[in-house]
Amino acid sequence: MKWPVAVAVVVLAVAGCGGGADVSIASPDRGGVGIVMPTTKSERWIADGENLARQFTLLGYRPDVQFADDDVKAQISQIEAMVARGDKALVVAAIDGTALKDVLGRAAAAKIPVIAYDRLIRDSGDISYYATFDNFKVGVLQATSIVNGLKGKGPFNLELFAGSADDNNATFFFNGAMSVLQPQINAGRLKVRSGETAFAKVATLRWDGAVAKKRMARLLAGTYSSARVDAVLSPYDGLSRGILEALKAAGYGAAKRLPLITGQDAELDSVKLIAAGQQAETVYKDTRELAKVAVQMTNSLLTGGRPEVNDTKQYDNGVKVVPTFLLQPVNVDKSNYQRVLVDSGYYTAAEVTG
Repeated sequence: MKWPVAVAVVVLAVAGCGGGADVSIASPDRGGVGIVMPTTKSERWIADGENLARQFTLLGYRPDVQFADDDVKAQISQIEAMVARGDKALVVAAIDGTALKDVLGRAAAAKIPVIAYDRLIRDSGDISYYATFDNFKVGVLQATSIVNGLKGKGPFNLELFAGSADDNNATFFFNGAMSVLQPQINAGRLKVRSGETAFAKVATLRWDGAVAKKRMARLLAGTYSSARVDAVLSPYDGLSRGILEALKAAGYGAAKRLPLITGQDAELDSVKLIAAGQQAETVYKDTRELAKVAVQMTNSLLTGGRPEVNDTKQYDNGVKVVPTFLLQPVNVDKSNYQRVLVDSGYYTAAEVTG
């Protein structure tokens, strides 16, 4: 997907001895910026691409947004083309955070700075900055929603899902959640009946909702054939919807009450489920603000400034600690989705209820 340059033309009336003349002045072309997003399967990444393109365009850059649809080789080829074309900078949301070392080395050789966008790129010293949300806190918010939402002493049956193992964020989400859940498991209030608690056992490749649905169906047919699930830790709305489909197919929501199901990204379909009382919560990350941070980082680098950061310790990618700007996530449930998402203009009331 290519985004055209918005060229502002100002017409000035210039007075002189021989009369007035119209002079057209175009805003400067600051060059191309490559924007590499992982997939169009998630509405949030489409929105990220649009927000980045819009804001780069306003500053006079020529953004080129590419989506690799979870194909690592395709994403590498897209970056190679941007480097060969001579783009001034790259903003990259990696599919596999460990697979870009070589191609980013080529970008560095061409003196093209790279901003890691929301997903940390690992094993490369050629990352200039990182823009993201407080990913550990995302997990804390999800787990806290479960702990507070389950009323009573328990024990309550909980199952755990995590994101894609090749996405560095997935580990942060999971560790944040387990910092809250593990003490409750140790105390006996929460019980993971399947015994599947290790990150490697509960990770979901490519954040695929169909994969999550299949695993949930397996758990329901086996571990929960004669027991009920009280809560499900899901790190992302797309997984949550797949999990919910498996639960409904097994009779939850009808004869059996739906468990508490968490989520992330405040995708519209999941916000509708929250409004309907079927998904307990989601974690809202205002990607409009994340795009602003990434664009300002890039513009500062290209105009001789110094990007603002607020974390220089937490994000070690295996080669170096990447200077980072963290934004704060917000917990959203049925009690506050109207205020947080509708009143702020992120969605309209008609979109949520439609």
